[in-house]
Amino acid sequence: MTLPSPAAGPVAVLVVTWNSAALLPGFLAALPQGMAGVEYRLVVADNDSADDTVAVLRRLAPDATVVQTGRNAGYAAGINAALETTASWPAGVRAALVCNPDTRMRPGCAEALLGALGEELPDGTKVGISVPVLYEADGTTVSRTLRREPTVVRAFGEALIGNRRAGRFPALGELVTDPAAYTSRTRADWATGALMALSAEVMAACGPWDEFYFLYSEETEFCLRARDRGFATRLEPSASAVHEGGQSRVSPWLWTLLVLNRVHLHRRRHGAVAAAAFWAAVLVRETSRAVIGKAPSRAAAGALLSPSRLRRPPGPAPTAPRSATS
Repeated sequence: MTLPSPAAGPVAVLVVTWNSAALLPGFLAALPQGMAGVEYRLVVADNDSADDTVAVLRRLAPDATVVQTGRNAGYAAGINAALETTASWPAGVRAALVCNPDTRMRPGCAEALLGALGEELPDGTKVGISVPVLYEADGTTVSRTLRREPTVVRAFGEALIGNRRAGRFPALGELVTDPAAYTSRTRADWATGALMALSAEVMAACGPWDEFYFLYSEETEFCLRARDRGFATRLEPSASAVHEGGQSRVSPWLWTLLVLNRVHLHRRRHGAVAAAAFWAAVLVRETSRAVIGKAPSRAAAGALLSPSRLRRPPGPAPTAPRSATS
């Protein structure tokens, strides 16, 4: 695919939908104030919705570009399909805003996120990805969206004492739990992908999103790849949004997909020995949760013990809007 090069054109607001008709009115209603002061164009990639998603878009956002993928292609493929349309824009693309349809930007969110892009940090890297403070559906509870890189030690830490307790100790947990981290410009290895701004520079350097990941871990992979190329992911505390699905409880199928993709990602970035240790740590965690009656973890543990499930790239199945977090 052809990717944008740094330019002074509009911001591309990229949204991936799948049966999102009920979510789009709220997203679109918040968009003008969220994008205040920013020239932008809305591009929506629809993954073969069976509801009125496309009709709602045509009615409420007639100027939006709608890309119909014709299949349940996955989140990364949807982002790539939406991004591909921007290659023909005469002035190019200044940056992209990747959004879930269940996010509601607060006034000035985009301008603050975009203003953070490109800043050079003391170690010589640049901010290539900026993310806002995300609030849960109640509008007051801050979602813990910042993450450290997945490692074997962190996976065992989370398995043994839980991800929130382990997150208090950087060496032991992936989740950044310190409330102070969400009130300052905190750098993270990656952040959950419900809403993130990408500079044209980081998109050109990293290339397309990895479509191996049908759902979950695609933002982890992209942020880590960006870091490998000298671009940082950083929270911009002056930008905020509500994520209505941020604490959704997922189905056993979705949870299994999330868990398997974590294992796949680690295996693709590290050697066989580290990958086996990471798998073992994740299995310990899911088994311990299954024992206390958590059906999603029971399904995930079974999948982790299935050689065919571990070998086969996760494929499409009926999914909810992309809202679950690990």
